[in-house]
Amino acid sequence: MLSLSKISTNGKFMFLAYDHGLEHGPSDFNDINIDPNYILDIADKAKFNAVILQKGIAEKYYVPFRKKVSLIIKLNGKTSFVEDEPYSAPLCTVDEAIKLKACAVGYTVYVGSKFESLMFKEFGNVVREAHNKNIPVIAWMYPRGKAVKGKEDSPKVLAYAARAGLELGADILKMHYAGSVQDMRLVVESAGRAKVVISGGLKTNEREFLKDIKDAIKAGCSGVAVGRNVWQAKEPLGLSKEICRIISEW
Repeated sequence: MLSLSKISTNGKFMFLAYDHGLEHGPSDFNDINIDPNYILDIADKAKFNAVILQKGIAEKYYVPFRKKVSLIIKLNGKTSFVEDEPYSAPLCTVDEAIKLKACAVGYTVYVGSKFESLMFKEFGNVVREAHNKNIPVIAWMYPRGKAVKGKEDSPKVLAYAARAGLELGADILKMHYAGSVQDMRLVVESAGRAKVVISGGLKTNEREFLKDIKDAIKAGCSGVAVGRNVWQAKEPLGLSKEICRIISEW
């Protein structure tokens, strides 16, 4: 496996995600967090291992933060306008990400979509190119589409998605929380030697959010890739400190 030291602390991961503008539009933002500098400042001050950005944000905002926080470039994406079977198209290459000083790249695969085989092929190319350049690959392994409708967060479906990510060559898998320690343990076991980080998801109660993180770490997850629950919070730095404490204690 590739070294993950540039995006981890003692084998644990704490990523701040900010790829929401493309995926969800402006609905996630207010007058403060619509500014990428606000998010990058949180990532720096709260000592996140890395920040996750699309290439356009990275090109225009990341340079002053290069020596402060590592960068993960999301290589594909889509908008929320199209409600057909989900497909996330390639938008950036591995070489472009490296030129932007990325230490890792991310890619979404919608397991269960009718476009699954196309995304597998494109993701395979990403893994090949990234590993040839000694760049780790993080897979957003999200069950979506008619084949899994109503079962997207089923532990067995999530475990299947995690196994697919391992077998496709991902180094880290970004997964939804499966709902309990026991169910999340199945997901982690299915991921094998690929590391698992849980996504933050929709903004929720902070106590519930922190409990989910604690239970995920207890189940064997290696960290988090969170966004809205941090930068939409009233006290993002305080909340980030608590997340760091939970991760580092296990």
